[in-house]
Amino acid sequence: MTTPGDLAELVRAPAALTVLGDTLVGAASARGSVGARGVALSASSACIYLAGMALNDYADADLDAVERPERPIPSGRVSREMALGVGAGLTAAGIGLAFGAGRAHGRVSLALAASVWAYDLLAKSTPAGPPVMAVCRGLDVLMGAAGPGWRRALLPAGLLAVHTGAVTTVSMGEVHGTSSALASGAAAVTVGTAATIPFGAREGATAGAIVGAAVYAGSVLPPQLDAAREPTAANARTATRQGIRGMVPLQTALVARTGHAAGTAVLLAVQGVSRLIARARTKGDVT
Repeated sequence: MTTPGDLAELVRAPAALTVLGDTLVGAASARGSVGARGVALSASSACIYLAGMALNDYADADLDAVERPERPIPSGRVSREMALGVGAGLTAAGIGLAFGAGRAHGRVSLALAASVWAYDLLAKSTPAGPPVMAVCRGLDVLMGAAGPGWRRALLPAGLLAVHTGAVTTVSMGEVHGTSSALASGAAAVTVGTAATIPFGAREGATAGAIVGAAVYAGSVLPPQLDAAREPTAANARTATRQGIRGMVPLQTALVARTGHAAGTAVLLAVQGVSRLIARARTKGDVT
């Protein structure tokens, strides 16, 4: 019998914390404010992200039976049909929440959902995987920015997208190892992203953007350099895990550059919760 815990494991529930700030980055960058619809848009992001996690395991059921037999589907705790249904249901919920926040947000959510499904069912195991995943993250930011001023969110969306692409590239070596070149490339992306964050910061927000950029780089860069020196599967897993967790410091820095104090405070709180969860989770698991 499938339990709520099995479903939470299927969708990797704690990882949803890494997307809550995407739409906040988009809204704050576009308009300098988030508004009451911010909660609905963050919930939409979380639903579509969790849908992607369920679809990931649906698509990888045969591979997981060999490489990760403890996962919910190969262990028999969740059926493939149920995983597909969970993915479809969460996708519909995410799109509904986005349209509830506004038609412009809803239209972007359709593109985001299509990209997530395309990644999991078609692109993930191909060279197109990292670019498609990067597009997903960029669209998530633009879902929050949709409406007046959306072009001002293009740079933040691009930074989160390239970070995501780099992390996804390294993640492909979590089982059999990565390469020094790929890990070095990811490290270069981190340095470039951190250096770009302060540019275009609103008046009075430059210092916060610089501090945020330093925190982001400090959380992501060291394990990437370790993987570049020793491109083992264990180091690739650590670099991937820290890259995923580094999404929140990156979001925090990008909101800080807009001068949105409340949004920055919210994301700092999310960082704190993420650290607490990280300490309780197994260090060797595949992301």
